[in-house]
Amino acid sequence: MRSGARRRAGDGGARRAPTAADTGTPERLQKMIARLGLASRREAESWIRAGRLTVNGVVATLGARVRPSDQVRLDGRAVHAPASPGAAHVYACHRSPGEPLAAYPDAVGAAAEHPRRRALVGRLPRRAGRRFIAVSPMPRVDGGLELVTSDGELAVRLQRGVHALVSVFSIRVRGELTAEQLQGVFEGVLDSGVHLAVERCEAAGGEGANRWYTLVVRGASGKQVRQLLERQGTLVSRVLRTQLGPVVLERTLPRGRFREVSQEELRGLLAGAAAGEGED
Repeated sequence: MRSGARRRAGDGGARRAPTAADTGTPERLQKMIARLGLASRREAESWIRAGRLTVNGVVATLGARVRPSDQVRLDGRAVHAPASPGAAHVYACHRSPGEPLAAYPDAVGAAAEHPRRRALVGRLPRRAGRRFIAVSPMPRVDGGLELVTSDGELAVRLQRGVHALVSVFSIRVRGELTAEQLQGVFEGVLDSGVHLAVERCEAAGGEGANRWYTLVVRGASGKQVRQLLERQGTLVSRVLRTQLGPVVLERTLPRGRFREVSQEELRGLLAGAAAGEGED
């Protein structure tokens, strides 16, 4: 179990390298919008094309650059930087299988009828951003540890570096895996021909016809892990991620709850991202 200091939500984020916002250097409008966590760069570009963004009272065009002193508005409303610029907020969330992580366009009506199905990121502090981006999200049918951030640039860096990080998954299957199936798991071959670097696959108990296994693998998404097990001819009923890089899903964090990752954890994630970028 990790220390209490690591579990505290108020640990704060690690400092990033200076950005254009810190130095006063002009940056592209869509990049600034993504950095503030309001939208992805692609979404911001669509806003610009639709004439929804203005800079100092003038409708923005693609390629426009802005400084921190410029007045940027979206649909007439001022766009503000977070209260603590330079601090990267990353949250570790414990998502239940089937629980929506983010708001889905087709889930608006369902959310009204079933308020308990409200998206998990909707419970995160508004001070940290209005739009959160998931890093290597688990399939909705599965769950466990999810990492989200409102910093668009940071999300891209972390996503690129996921393949350099070791993850741990708890997997429930029907029956025990045979020696041949375990061998197939360790080979790590996916339908696409990609090879996963499986480090460990161990039995972890179970009741009745169900058996749990702990899988330790480098650079794998939840979708890939499910596919790997199903390729062995086994029926997979649940995949839960319990660790991603240095971030561990503690037993003390209930389902549906979240905490801010510590500075130490964020440094570890960024180190993995740097290693991943170096391999590109």
